[in-house]
Amino acid sequence: MAEETKREVLGLKPKGDLIREAEERPLQRSPAPALALAPAGLMKGDKCEEPGPDPKSAAPQQPTEEEEALIEFHRSYRDLFQFFCNNTTIHGAIRLVCSQHNRMKTAFWAVLWLCTFGMMYWQFALLFEEYFSYPVSLNINLNSDKLVFPAVTVCTLNPYRYTQIKGELEELDRITAKTLFDLYKYNSFNTLGGHPRGRRGLREALPHPLQLLGDPDSPPAARRARSVASSMRDNNPQVNWKDWKIGFKLCNQNKSDCFYQTYSSGVDAVREWYRFHYINILSRLPDSFTSLEEDKLGNFIFSCRFNQASCSQANYSHFHHPIYGNCYTFNGENNSNLWMSSMPGVNNGLSLTLRTEQNDFIPLLSTVTGARVTVHGQDEPAFMDDGGFNLRPGVETSISMRKEALDRLGGNYGDCTYNGSDVPVKNLYHSKYTQQVCIHSCFQESMVKECGCAYIFYPRPEHVEYCDYKKHDSWGYCYYKLQGAFASDRLGCFTKCLKPCSVTSYKLSAGYSRWPSVTSQDWVFRMLSLQNNYTIKNKRNGVAKLNVFFKELNYKTNSESPSVTMVTLLSNLGSQWSLWFGSSVLSVVEMAELIFDLMVITFLMLLRRFRSRYWSPGRGGRGAQEVASTPASSLPSSVCPQLPSSASSLATPDTSPTLTAPPPAYATLAACPAPSSLAGANSSVFTLEEP
Repeated sequence: MAEETKREVLGLKPKGDLIREAEERPLQRSPAPALALAPAGLMKGDKCEEPGPDPKSAAPQQPTEEEEALIEFHRSYRDLFQFFCNNTTIHGAIRLVCSQHNRMKTAFWAVLWLCTFGMMYWQFALLFEEYFSYPVSLNINLNSDKLVFPAVTVCTLNPYRYTQIKGELEELDRITAKTLFDLYKYNSFNTLGGHPRGRRGLREALPHPLQLLGDPDSPPAARRARSVASSMRDNNPQVNWKDWKIGFKLCNQNKSDCFYQTYSSGVDAVREWYRFHYINILSRLPDSFTSLEEDKLGNFIFSCRFNQASCSQANYSHFHHPIYGNCYTFNGENNSNLWMSSMPGVNNGLSLTLRTEQNDFIPLLSTVTGARVTVHGQDEPAFMDDGGFNLRPGVETSISMRKEALDRLGGNYGDCTYNGSDVPVKNLYHSKYTQQVCIHSCFQESMVKECGCAYIFYPRPEHVEYCDYKKHDSWGYCYYKLQGAFASDRLGCFTKCLKPCSVTSYKLSAGYSRWPSVTSQDWVFRMLSLQNNYTIKNKRNGVAKLNVFFKELNYKTNSESPSVTMVTLLSNLGSQWSLWFGSSVLSVVEMAELIFDLMVITFLMLLRRFRSRYWSPGRGGRGAQEVASTPASSLPSSVCPQLPSSASSLATPDTSPTLTAPPPAYATLAACPAPSSLAGANSSVFTLEEP
């Protein structure tokens, strides 16, 4: 009562009138702002809430543009892992979350999930290991078509007519005859056409004399040399060194190192020694010294037919071999029209009748009779030593062929070359690359580099001479040493020379029969003599017949292909993923997203720790000072609490519930301007309370 009297004296309205006005104000549809209390701590970027209508009647607010972010990340690893397990399509991951109240089940599923994950990636490692081993599969195809007939090369087995080169070989033959007489008491002067001379004069005529190492008259160095390694010992270790009887001595240029090239057979030793000196004689002959009687096709080949048609001069080419003599290549690369085989059989191939008489052969060099033949591709040289075989006189040799093609994979799948351009060996044959071409060229390069001269059996490089001991006195020592290193691949030729990726080969099988028969030999020899204007003296030993034909037109193609391609690898990886987790490619994307989120969260945590350490040191005292020194006008409006309405501020304890507020944020104790929406409603209150 005393309070009401006091208000009347001051000219204020009674308290009851103010309460009634506050209760009648909602009926006048005036907005009644709700009491808004500022929270104790607001994050940077929050706003002060404007007084609004009753929350029960207000519609839910849509997120504003500031509340939605373009990219959002979880605040912790736990939230990220829980979100992933609840939403992923990978089997078993949900059990890690739904069974979290049962620790035993959670541990069981965690161990099972990790074991499954490890097994899957172990299988992945095996698949990748198989893929990067680059395995290949061999595909065999059988084709049938008309075939190009290969090139056929035939040689006489006699490099020169003995009467033509006898003057060059006279001294060598005399020394050889005397050596045979000294070593084996064999008188060959009548056979070789030589005449005996004094032993001293003969031995001084040529270097590297042939010696019987077991002879007591031989020098001690020769007897000691039996223990020196030689090519014969390397290639024939089963032969006891005590059986080596004969050889010749070879020394380097300053005579500081010598060895004996030894043989267990006297025939082999004499032939090799004779061949060694014969090579020196050949190197002195001019290039024009190769024209012989067999240069004319008719003097060596009595008849030639292909597919029952006679051959012409355009169907063959001629070259000279230092050992095998005159050689003729039929259907070679110089042939204007390559022969085609449309029918198999002996009557649809090449048929040759050859002259095999050896009336004028070199006795110590040509120890076999007949002819030598090889089959090769048109763009490949004829290697008579490597792929040829001999034809017997008086015998018809029928060679049937089967074509085979091989296509290898290069690059990571195999060591092969397509054209030899990536091989560090120069092609001295100037032909298509083959492994034989490369190996022979490699040996010739080593010969030129180590010995200073070229071996006469292989093409020589430009501006290089053939070996001759009158100009290169130690080339024999160098050659035999190099040959031993070549045989054991110490030169690296077999490593350098890669296999060609594409190879065409011919599988040969030969059949033999006596030709001509006893009943037909008279008229056959008669016809051959009349046809070639030549009298065959030794009848059966003077001729040989050769047939070369395709056994069948079916040819086999062997091609390599990758066993595991990228498509196969992806298919196997998908199969393993589906087996262990029963998911798809999108599940892999989910895993990638999880890994990316883990990396980003880790980076943000590290960045926050880095900033807190180097950008905000001593946040306790320094932070309070910064807040106290900050003017109120510079504080953001979002931290200011809203003023209460007059009705709420004057509510009595018995009609309104007691309002409690959290402790104030001391960083927000600045004066806030009154909202414009409350200015009119509370103006009378503030006016009445002014003193």
